[in-house]
Amino acid sequence: QVHVVESGGGLVQAGGSLRLSCAVSGSHFSAMMMGWYRQAPEKQRELVATISSRASINYADSVKGRFTISRDNAKNTVYLQMNILKPEDTAVYYCKGDRRALGDPADYWGQGTQVTVSS
Repeated sequence: QVHVVESGGGLVQAGGSLRLSCAVSGSHFSAMMMGWYRQAPEKQRELVATISSRASINYADSVKGRFTISRDNAKNTVYLQMNILKPEDTAVYYCKGDRRALGDPADYWGQGTQVTVSS
């Protein structure tokens, strides 16, 4: 069983920074593709950033140069460092992992953490 738990959200002023963490329990974390997604009110959930088991990284254009995704396989944790935050970054941020490389078709989502950026 895989459990995903996000933390680190909060209220921050525009231009500020936050660091989100995503702790994953269960086996084979190092083989998992991990990603951060976000969903603003009345909008579709969107991809923010992903990091593969080999640390190949992909960012949404809207966060490039401001956000950094990283992983620590020794701690079974993925991070999202968010700098120069904007009001439009306000959303619930979700962490997702998958183990498709191991033949597991499931997506494992966390419960989300709220990020609010005030102007």
